Amino acid sequence: MEELKNNIKSSFDKVKITITDNIMIINIDKNGIVTILSFLKNIGYKHLALISCVDLIKDNKLEIIYIVSAYMDNDHEFKEKEKRNIIIKTRIPRDKPNFMTVMDIFENAEPYERELHELFGIYFQGHPRLTPLFLELEYEVPPFRKDFDTRKFVKDFYEDIPAVE
Repeated sequence: MEELKNNIKSSFDKVKITITDNIMIINIDKNGIVTILSFLKNIGYKHLALISCVDLIKDNKLEIIYIVSAYMDNDHEFKEKEKRNIIIKTRIPRDKPNFMTVMDIFENAEPYERELHELFGIYFQGHPRLTPLFLELEYEVPPFRKDFDTRKFVKDFYEDIPAVE
């Protein structure tokens, strides 16, 4: 894993790498995400397991998290690379959050990006259809952001529903 770490550090600017057990965590500037995901896919990390988001409201940032791993080459033995998960993190502004799609690298990014668009309000440039995936309503503040007022939503939405006797 040290060899990969050194290779990444020498190839990418503004990157911080932490290794624990079989997990490598890469923090990189938002402008390096497409390049580093392409790089990792080209060296065998072809499985995009997840894209997620964390609302860092105190920092006025959203942290986008990608998890990639390698598929097994054979059914009988794990190689070191196949035991490893790589987590790639970047931060974008909360105000009008725009980011680029990674669907050109990983096709299965499509539902994850739709989910993050719907729940956190991130607009993914180049995404072909940022249509709702889960929600029926539109919200002034996306519902997974920390400043979404759940109590106000429940009061406004459910207060006028008559009780069933």
